[in-house]
Amino acid sequence: MRVSKMLRLLGLALLLVGRQVPAWAEDEFERAPILYSQSTPENPISQLQDRLDRGEVAMEPVADLGYLPALLRALEVPVESQMLVFSKTSLQIQRISPRTPRALYFNDDVYIGFCQSGEVLEISAADPKLGTVFYTLDQERAEKPKFTRQVDNCLLCHSSSRTEAVPGHLVRSLFVDPGGQPIYSGGSRIVDHKTPLEDRWGGWYVTGRHGAQKHLGNLVIQGKEVPRQVENAQGQNLLQLDDRIRTQAYLSPHSDIVALMVLEHQALVHNRLTKANFVTRQALDYDAMMNRTLGNPEGKRLDSTNRRIQSAGDELVEALLLVGEAKLTAPIRGTSEFARVFAAGGTKDGQGRSLRDLDLERRLFKYPCSYLIMSKSFDGLPGEMKEYVWRRLWKILKGEDRSEKFAHLSDQDRQNILEILRATQPDLPAEWKP
Repeated sequence: MRVSKMLRLLGLALLLVGRQVPAWAEDEFERAPILYSQSTPENPISQLQDRLDRGEVAMEPVADLGYLPALLRALEVPVESQMLVFSKTSLQIQRISPRTPRALYFNDDVYIGFCQSGEVLEISAADPKLGTVFYTLDQERAEKPKFTRQVDNCLLCHSSSRTEAVPGHLVRSLFVDPGGQPIYSGGSRIVDHKTPLEDRWGGWYVTGRHGAQKHLGNLVIQGKEVPRQVENAQGQNLLQLDDRIRTQAYLSPHSDIVALMVLEHQALVHNRLTKANFVTRQALDYDAMMNRTLGNPEGKRLDSTNRRIQSAGDELVEALLLVGEAKLTAPIRGTSEFARVFAAGGTKDGQGRSLRDLDLERRLFKYPCSYLIMSKSFDGLPGEMKEYVWRRLWKILKGEDRSEKFAHLSDQDRQNILEILRATQPDLPAEWKP
């Protein structure tokens, strides 16, 4: 073996040893090329802070609610998205109980948490490069409100296998005692659109009609042990919460079932988008390092790199197309105007169709493809990942891929989604053009 090649291989070995930091020491996304905590965010919250600093926008707090109403207006987050969670599973656990639940609000890019008498608003934003970025906003009046980026405090829970091993969103269902404490011995479940309704919403208030379908919402376990047979008849098809909480303390009296279902889908897709982004950048960075060390031509792609991109891309495509979605056996109807407000925000094709059109009879969406395919997080994916995702979607929607996991898509579903994307998505590959 030539000396020069031996030296290159030795250098490669040293580089690999240096990169194999134990998981307990440092998350992979804290190293190059992601550098999560060191990188400057570029998302709706950082952009709003810039506008506040320049005096282009002002936010005024109000009694009892602080900056919440002003922040919702500034970020165009609908009040109708309000959901109420009473499990102590958040930063301000001392403020949360079944009598004083935490309120959550969201749009396509931002999630906001509010606690009664809370010191801060809790915020997370979908950042096209950094995935989920966490902030707090002090509720005390200030001349120019300042968002504080949170890293360690939030990543303790929001960066694990439950969030695709990236900084992400977490929606949980668990049993809760009268004080709001989770009863972990009763089990805990991560919730998304694949979760059966009967396992959803433990620790949440839920308002809306759902027929004979059961769920765990509106349930408080009396005692510290979960009984073998959980009785929750009083928590089903609940239309108002006035006998459980002081609804006047919130912007809305609702914790809408449709908003909850959209949130659970959105959180999963945001996490998959972040994973697809990070995996691609990390794989390409590893490729570049290998090529430099071994003297390979720039841009040479390892088979392992292709496999990593394909694996993360396949998981993203499955989330976008709602693979494994739990079927509805009765119509779902919310109690607020969330369904109308959400659907109205969609970009429509010439036939008036949108990926935000809701079904709520058999499934969540009328056209089962996530509206987040039009988000800034999707647009921010590396070109290699977007190219792969568009290629996979093309084969599925054209009927070339009829594997079992996509059997929930009828021929009409595939045609509808294809036509809507052609009419509303400006950045399609050439082969998608009619």
